[in-house]
Amino acid sequence: MTEKTYKKKHLTSFQLIILGFAGVILLGTVLLMLPCSTLDKVPTPFHEALFTATSAVCVTGLVLKDTGSYWSMAGQTIILALIQIGGLGVITVAASFSLLSGERISLMKRSTMQDAISAPKVGGIVRLTRFIIKGTFLMEAAGALLLLPVFMGDYGKKGIWMSVFHSISAFCNAGFDILGTADDPFPSLIGYSGNVLVNVVIMLLIIVGGIGFLTWDDIYTNKLNFQRYRMQSKIILITTAGLILFPAIFFFVCDLNDLSAGKRLLAALFQSVTTRTAGFNTINISDMSAASQTVMILLMLVGGSPGSTAGGMKTTTFAVLILNAIATFRSQENAGAFGRRLEYNVIKNAATIAMLYFILFFCGGIAISVYEGFPLLDCLYEAASAVDTVGLTLGLTPRLHVFSQTVLIILMYLGRVGGLTLIYAVFSGGNKGNARLPVEKIIVG
Repeated sequence: MTEKTYKKKHLTSFQLIILGFAGVILLGTVLLMLPCSTLDKVPTPFHEALFTATSAVCVTGLVLKDTGSYWSMAGQTIILALIQIGGLGVITVAASFSLLSGERISLMKRSTMQDAISAPKVGGIVRLTRFIIKGTFLMEAAGALLLLPVFMGDYGKKGIWMSVFHSISAFCNAGFDILGTADDPFPSLIGYSGNVLVNVVIMLLIIVGGIGFLTWDDIYTNKLNFQRYRMQSKIILITTAGLILFPAIFFFVCDLNDLSAGKRLLAALFQSVTTRTAGFNTINISDMSAASQTVMILLMLVGGSPGSTAGGMKTTTFAVLILNAIATFRSQENAGAFGRRLEYNVIKNAATIAMLYFILFFCGGIAISVYEGFPLLDCLYEAASAVDTVGLTLGLTPRLHVFSQTVLIILMYLGRVGGLTLIYAVFSGGNKGNARLPVEKIIVG
């Protein structure tokens, strides 16, 4: 008799990540459907609860109902918990509970944690996870304390909850706000457009949350010694600075002409910071020019940095493509930066991810435009905001039908789990044939 061998199939770490996000979204949906989650004590329809839960877990900020005037304290607490879980990552949150309980972290769990936060190696992953959790709550607490005088001055004791909510929402790059009322829904931070403290604190929280946990570790370990940073951290910091500075100059020069010089500078800087990742706004986005809206779409597509609370194709992806283009223009065989060469696989992955996000963004925008009959630019704006988990809107999202809402839900989910995570989860275990086929040249360009 021949002995049969049975192979026990295990889920890969990438499959665990995407299933983890899906599970939290479904749980959040059920909780938000409960009557106690709304101010009017009425059940929320499934598709609306699903949209809100997906937006919260995927730290997007697109909403169908105004968070401040529709959801009760219980509903807002559920949304905030989903934002926190989504910002840190489902796997990181699960690992934190394991660490708190004193449970031994297996090699499989360590590998999953590594993939979840885009760490370069398994070694030291537990220490890094502890650092992330402590750093997160420290930053969020500091942000809440700085916002406290403003919100308590305007709302009294309710200002404590508002400070905590907006601090966590900003750090997690979610863009949810609870400032809306029945008479003035979806205000975001427009009422604080001239408040320097609120603008600066929110911007700093967005930037810190969006640069990535590994960059934090570099800064914490090496302080201001930039030369000792990883190449990834150097690229992230320089790319982030450029993507804040140049768009801010563009917005200041080419738009916002109806504001005073001081408010104009503050608004330009704030929109440059928030557009890539967060979704807060201090001005009416629909009043901006088509050129500015197009620049914002490009910024949204770039997104935040790997291993951060932000989504999008990531700053490193954008930087790698730019570096590869520069090397090609110079007829250099290898692309690189800071005296280091980029691996071929990194460039290939960057091109794949960029193409994936572009296809999702373009197809989603066209689908919404065809179905709803809205202008294509407006629909592309909403699609970019969803797939890159930003949350900015031109006012279309609350007006969309269920089909278009479903398109945005799919885009938000795919945008948050990440391009490579999705690709590896879907195609893992497939045919990995290593046979080298004959080469035949084609002409490009």
